[in-house]
Parts: sequence; C-alpha cells; structure tokens
Amino acid sequence: MSLAQIAGTLGLSVTTVSRALAGYDDVSAATRARVTAEAARIDYRPNAAARRLRRGRAEAVGVVLPTAAGQFDDPFFLRMLSAIGPALAAAGLDLLVTTARPGADEMRAYRSLVENRKVDGILLARTRRHDERIAYLLDQSFPFVAHGRSETSRAFAYVDIDGETACREATERLLGFGHRRIGLINAPDSYMFAQYREAGWLAALGAPGPLRRVEATEENGFQAMRDLLRTDGPTAVLCATDRIAVGALHAVADAGLVVGRDVSIIGFDDLPLATYTSPPLTTIAQPIERAARRMVEMLLARIAGAAPDAMQEVWPATLVARASDGLALQDPQTQQNREPKHATNPHLSRL
Repeated sequence: MSLAQIAGTLGLSVTTVSRALAGYDDVSAATRARVTAEAARIDYRPNAAARRLRRGRAEAVGVVLPTAAGQFDDPFFLRMLSAIGPALAAAGLDLLVTTARPGADEMRAYRSLVENRKVDGILLARTRRHDERIAYLLDQSFPFVAHGRSETSRAFAYVDIDGETACREATERLLGFGHRRIGLINAPDSYMFAQYREAGWLAALGAPGPLRRVEATEENGFQAMRDLLRTDGPTAVLCATDRIAVGALHAVADAGLVVGRDVSIIGFDDLPLATYTSPPLTTIAQPIERAARRMVEMLLARIAGAAPDAMQEVWPATLVARASDGLALQDPQTQQNREPKHATNPHLSRL
C-alpha cells in the first residue's frame, strides 16, 4: 500500500496526500477527510523512517541506565521506565533505552545519542552534585528533563522530591518515639538526593549521629547495619532507600534483635516489597510514576522550544507508617541488650 495508490484512487497528487495525512492546514478539511478515509480503507501504514527523515526528527526519547553494581536492577528505575514508556507512546514517540557504566562509558552513550541525533530529547535520573551529563546537555542546548536537582547554577528542567523535609520529619518522628541515638545509612554523597536526605536528618538531630554511606543495595544495607550495631549501637536508623532498609532489617534480625522493638528502621521510596518485609517497613513514599509522566510532559514542551526556567518542580513525599519503627526502650538493662547477640550470616538472604 502506498501514497501513490491513494493519490491515484482519489485523483490527487502524491504531495497533497502526504500533506493531508501529515495534518498540514494548507489541505482542506474535506480533502483530508477523503484521504484519511481511503488510507483507513486500504489499511495504509506510513513509513516511519521516511516520516522521521522528512520531519528532521528521531521521534524518540533516550534514557541511559547505569550498569554499576546495584543500579541496573534498581526497582526505582524500573518503576520510572514503566511510566515513561506509555506516556511517550501516547505522544507518538519511541523510548530508546541504552546502558552504560558511570564515567567515560556513560558520557560516550550521551554523546552518541545527541551527536548522531538518535533521539529528540533525554530523560535522566539520579542526578549528581556535579553532574557531567547535565553540563554536557546544557552545553549542547539539547532538550532534557532530570529527576532531581544538581549544584549547577544554570537552569534546567527537573522534577524532584523534597527529601530534606521528608527525612527531617521522619527523624523527628523517631525523636518523638524517644530515640536519641538515630543513625543514617545513606547513599554516596556524590548523589544529590543523598545530600538532601542527610541534610534533613541532621536538621532534626541538631548534631551528627552514626552515619554510613553505601551504594543502595540490600547487601550493602546489611553490612552497614551490622557495622552500626557492632560499633555505634543505634536504637533507630533512617535508610536512604528501601533497598538499604531491607538489608538493615535482615542485619537486625541476624543480630538476634527485633525490628520495631529493639531497633526502629525507616526506609525511603515505598517500593512494593516494603509491605511484605518482616515486619512491614515504615517508609517514605515518593510518587515515582507520576513524576515520570510529568517529566515526559516537560520534555515534550522542551522539544517544542519552551525554556526550562519555569520547569523546576519539587514535590512533597509522604511517610507511610507500618511496623518497623516504634517507641524506644527506656530500661538501661534493655539498652545494654541491644548489643548484637550473634552475627552468623555474612550474606544477605534476600526476600
């Protein structure tokens, strides 16, 4: 089936048929209706490659997923992609996903997408304090939207979650339960979200408490929590992600202690598994899917030429109370019993 066949049947030029199907307003409504009806009758499907060539657009949006340990399989990215794909499809755009290790390999991936015009825009997540990706895309004046802020002084479009306020309120909740030795297992401070979450924790405490920084995996959460229990004896721990918190739950149980009674734990993300941990995890919910859809809306506007200055949104997060945190035990003898009773399992048994 071809444009020429439609043109011959209707007695129109191929150019007129092409412009009618493309929706140009120099073709009358009546002619567009005739062309559209004939195209439907013969089940005409336009050549996507030719259409992209004519428009000078890739009609695709790129996402580069990190392949560093604990990142490629992160449920955070999977939830984001599951919302980005349908939102782009509704706008007639494809999603091009590529993978790269952070660093030189990652920047080669971004340059390939931009300089070879493989995509019309880019969505990126897990922004960094000094983000080479953002600097490059700004230098190239290439449309992009980020999930997260950065320390650059140049304006760019982003949707972010107010992790600072959320973690301050979560720490205040633990203080209200009577906890005074409240630890934090955070992500590396190169990530912007880790900066905000630590700032909220510090603001509530007024002075630094026990702190560990690890890449956000269950195994790292297990090891960090085990180390905190051995050296710092916190009665409560705030975790920068639910994956870290899952590992921390296992470490507390492995030490012969009871989560929610001996040690309180709060996570961040409200991943689906948080409902099914033992005990169910108190955590901070962020609207990942809704944020992803909003990022797509912003990117479409950026591709159309809109400036990024008015596209900077910070959304609140919500604490979801479950069973992994509670009142601090006040009996001095009980406090001594918080010391780990055993640590026999060096590996995390994942749920």
